[in-house]
Amino acid sequence: MTNNRSKILIIEDDKFLRDLILRKLEDEGFIVSFAITGEDALEMLKQETPALILLDIILPGINGFEVLKRLKSSEREEIRAIPVVILSNLGQAEDIEQGKKLGAVDFLIKVHLTPSEIIKRIESFLK
Repeated sequence: MTNNRSKILIIEDDKFLRDLILRKLEDEGFIVSFAITGEDALEMLKQETPALILLDIILPGINGFEVLKRLKSSEREEIRAIPVVILSNLGQAEDIEQGKKLGAVDFLIKVHLTPSEIIKRIESFLK
């Protein structure tokens, strides 16, 4: 029996990276769903409430910052309360600052971390 604490939503358009992280999370016992666009993710969140969202910034359609803004201004408290970890190749100080200002709990730069390190960071927010 799984609970909400084991569900993770990945919003990432890079298939290789998405599949890599998805497999790694599933190996660690998480239930993982994914969206390729911000619009798809927002639709999915009408049906499910994950324990954590892993969010890329550069996405087709609306970008990750806009997705984050919409999540944190949702009418539903359970959506606003979901911790969002940004996982991006954007690493400029302004990007990190904007992500945190919009409500992200962490900002991970893809090229600086191995998939295992990303999983460890995610697990630290679910404890």
